[in-house]
Amino acid sequence: MLVYAPAVLLFLIFCVRVALERRKFSNAVILGLAVLCGLAAWAFQLIRSGSASGHAVAWSLLVLGSLGILVLTSLLILNGLQMVRKEGRSPTNLLSLVAALCILCVVALLVTAVVVRTPVWVGVGTAAGGLAGYLSFLFLSFVCYAFLYGRLRVRRKADYVVVLGSGLVGGSTVPPLLASRLKRAQAVHARLAERGDPPVLITSGGQGPDEDLPESHAMADYLVARGFPADRIEREDRSTTTDENLRFSKAIMEKTTPDYRCVIVTNNYHAFRAALTARRTGITGHVVGSPTAAYFWPTATIREFTAILVSYRRTNVAICLLLVLGGVLAWWAQRNGFG
Repeated sequence: MLVYAPAVLLFLIFCVRVALERRKFSNAVILGLAVLCGLAAWAFQLIRSGSASGHAVAWSLLVLGSLGILVLTSLLILNGLQMVRKEGRSPTNLLSLVAALCILCVVALLVTAVVVRTPVWVGVGTAAGGLAGYLSFLFLSFVCYAFLYGRLRVRRKADYVVVLGSGLVGGSTVPPLLASRLKRAQAVHARLAERGDPPVLITSGGQGPDEDLPESHAMADYLVARGFPADRIEREDRSTTTDENLRFSKAIMEKTTPDYRCVIVTNNYHAFRAALTARRTGITGHVVGSPTAAYFWPTATIREFTAILVSYRRTNVAICLLLVLGGVLAWWAQRNGFG
């Protein structure tokens, strides 16, 4: 059982870090490493056993993995076509199709490297496989921890509920995506009000160039029209980005309640990245997500992951360069007869 010790140790470290601070991307990485170590230990035991059942399981996992890649690519293509049909051909809406194309390119490179086995193709295949493995690990870690983070309960009372804006339709109408945030905010507010004094609800969003009024005003009007008390709403109407949403809302909260606690409401695909931003901004609180249309989730998740990669660009660029260097070394070894 010692072979599972690294996985157990990493999982214990993960639990401690989550208890101390939930809003860290490193939590996702440690969770991913714990799962990876556990799977590696299980595979090692299967191979070491030398039994026919162990080899059968290993081959079954290989086949399932190959089928999984095929199914994933097909679903991404279908989702990309659906996004284009429903949302238009903006660069963001093409992310699912781009992801599917990248998967196909990596598979083609790896197959070519295995079949041709020239020094150049071995180097290219090694680099492509390393980069694909690294990004896949980060993406799966992100998805799993974001799913877990979205289900962690708010542990204490809160003084404020902050709703992040997301744009208006026709310049003044709250779209379904934003309406889902407002409905979740009402539910969170009602639950917190049962524990003591009802918190203040802050609608956060400024006025875009194509909008007739600030998003925060349209959000407040939407809530009041559905029975929410107007005197419990504070409007933050200057922000144009998530970072500004949080910084300007923080200023409102600190002005009245310096030792405040808050709950931030956004859509479920955006909750974890909003939590990371809230931590960088110095906000004391937890982020919860509202439901999102199923067809919108894959593209939105890829977009959120890309934004996180960019926010940690120095680390990611350094690791990717090391993986490319590994491909160069593989080319050199093959060229000089060491492969």
